[in-house]
Amino acid sequence: MIESISLAEDATYGTTPEVMCGLSKFNYIFGSNGTGKTTISRVIDNEGLSTTSKVTWKGGIKLKTMVYNRDFVENNFNQSSEMKGVFTLGENNQDIFDQIQTIKNDCDCIDKDIVSLNSTLEVKRSELKDLDEEIKNKCWDQKIKHDAKLKEAFSGYRSSQVLFMGNILAERDSNTEIVESLSDLEEKAETVFGPTKDKEDPIDTIDTGDLYSYQSKSILNKHVFGKEDIDIAEMIKKLGNSDWVKQGQSYYQVNEGFCPFCQQKTTNAFAQSLNDYFDKTFETDIKSIRDLIVNYKADSENLKKQIEQIITSSSGFLDIEKIKEKKKLLDSKIATNIQRLAAKNKEPSRSITLESISDICSEIITIINEANTKINCHNKTITNLKQEKIDLTAKVWKYLIEVELKTDLSNYKSQSDALAKAIDAISDNIKEKENIRTANIGKIRTLEKQITSIQPTIDSINSIMKSYGFSGFRLAKASTENYYKLVRTDGDDAMNTLSEGEKAFITILYFYHLLKGSNSESGTTADRVVVFDDPVSSLDSDILFVVSSLIKGICEEVREDKGYIKQVFILTHNVYFHKEVTYNPKRNSNTKLNEETFWIIRKIDSVSKIEEHSSNPIKTSYDLLWAEIRNTDYDKLTIQNTMRRILESYFKLLGGVNPDQICGHFEGNDKLICNSLFSWVNAGSHHALDDVNISTTDTVISTYLKVFKVIFDKMGHGPHYKMMMGDAYIEPSAESELV
Repeated sequence: MIESISLAEDATYGTTPEVMCGLSKFNYIFGSNGTGKTTISRVIDNEGLSTTSKVTWKGGIKLKTMVYNRDFVENNFNQSSEMKGVFTLGENNQDIFDQIQTIKNDCDCIDKDIVSLNSTLEVKRSELKDLDEEIKNKCWDQKIKHDAKLKEAFSGYRSSQVLFMGNILAERDSNTEIVESLSDLEEKAETVFGPTKDKEDPIDTIDTGDLYSYQSKSILNKHVFGKEDIDIAEMIKKLGNSDWVKQGQSYYQVNEGFCPFCQQKTTNAFAQSLNDYFDKTFETDIKSIRDLIVNYKADSENLKKQIEQIITSSSGFLDIEKIKEKKKLLDSKIATNIQRLAAKNKEPSRSITLESISDICSEIITIINEANTKINCHNKTITNLKQEKIDLTAKVWKYLIEVELKTDLSNYKSQSDALAKAIDAISDNIKEKENIRTANIGKIRTLEKQITSIQPTIDSINSIMKSYGFSGFRLAKASTENYYKLVRTDGDDAMNTLSEGEKAFITILYFYHLLKGSNSESGTTADRVVVFDDPVSSLDSDILFVVSSLIKGICEEVREDKGYIKQVFILTHNVYFHKEVTYNPKRNSNTKLNEETFWIIRKIDSVSKIEEHSSNPIKTSYDLLWAEIRNTDYDKLTIQNTMRRILESYFKLLGGVNPDQICGHFEGNDKLICNSLFSWVNAGSHHALDDVNISTTDTVISTYLKVFKVIFDKMGHGPHYKMMMGDAYIEPSAESELV
């Protein structure tokens, strides 16, 4: 059984989880369309579809989930003209059925054992957790007690109780120091843990890479021109505008042979001369310039980052200000060089030189080397002191273990070892029972295959459809083995010609029978959780009450522990359906039963919110009208109108009401009263007979109430009257029945 459902970051649910906990056998969830009901059904159907929503099962035992929602309809009725057959157990082999039931009973006992063992396991784990918490606090008390004088010994563990306790337990098993007195430890700590410094890591020197070599690249001094034996080369050389022509060439190419300056059409020979002038050698030189720029920027940026990291290291042995000055000068030279390279790229015919950075880099390296020399001297000085700190730290932990915490640690070890042993034993027992359960399920599936059939479902569904007037089509075996199809009376395929009402009815009937069977030859006896998500969203009123009756019958079987359904979820936006399926004469109107939960889903600012209610939260104006009927201290002036409004609400919902036919069952004054109660059928106006002066004495009102009840009986909806009257319902005697 499902204990709780947590929904977050799925569909309309927000980041803060909406939790439905304390779920029971029957769980009623009411909400308008689009509020998030189907998301709940999908999470139950397949937990693996979501990483943010979670279903928690009682005792950790997952049951088979069977969900009726629009996904079920789509998967079973909208993609093929054939439906998977529903296998049910036959009744002609009682011996095999008894074997299945015996194994099933064994599985039920095993499940109870597993639940009990899991409960015990949680208790043991909780006890171990409490034990860990207790020793953690006791260890931390020692840290607080000695922190003032011995805090250096606790370095690395002072910020976390868990880490501190972990080191206590680790030292307990590995520390071999000799125990010294607290006074001796504190005296040594004044010297060893005094204001001295730890060893410092050397500073990494800078790597200039290829930066030095860039300033000697021949391309920097090379005057990059086009090919000189071209007819236009002499003019370009004379004008010295090679760079200008190169830039203009891109505009010329997109201007479709017209000069971008004079707008005159040029010859093909001129275009060829341009292309020949800027030949492969020219392009190679241009690429060399651009590659040099890219590499220079990358290497110089890497060098600057190295120096910046050295500055941010904040080493006490490094002249940070001097490094900053050198870096500032270096950055300036690099910026100048990048500008010159950009100019070279723009005007390849120019000759440039780069500022040398080797002197500045050498000076920075010298500063780093000087700092590392100081660091090496420092580290040699404190080498022996560090060992003293290591030794004293170990002795402090040893003192805590052997003096302050000796008894506590001894008790903790014995108790935690015992709990760990118990947890392992229980876990092994659970695994063993789960293996037996898996083997039993395999045996059940083997036996089920011997006696399951899809024919009983065909017979049952066809019988129900016929009894409710669906005679235009029927269920039959398909040509595909173990599949159904819907056919008309002439044998033609009916799937694609069904009305919405017909499709909805056959869908719910199919699911109803599937609940008592399986889509395969095995699995018919597996325990299951059932979800109905808006099963009457598109049904007409007649079928609404049929479906309500079927679902209430399922719930009654669950109450009596018949069959294999262990838990039911019913989600709907239909008020009348909700009232029908939630009706229970045992329930006090102000409280819920232990076997049920009630929930409302609302969408607030486009986010779904779930609220639990201690009683059925759906109170309609329709229910309030019935409350007036149930009240023995009724208002004589309004009681007739109240009955009229109930009949209007209820029978207009059903549709097809013939007041004359109903009133034909009455005679005399009773017929007059019936006509009066049905006066709403005449375009909403009162019937002429309403004007007849009928005395509103207690006797007349009593007759009105009798006629009111018999109207429901004559229409075949007496159970609805009984449901709505609740505790106020009085079983009629033979003498009191109207003819």
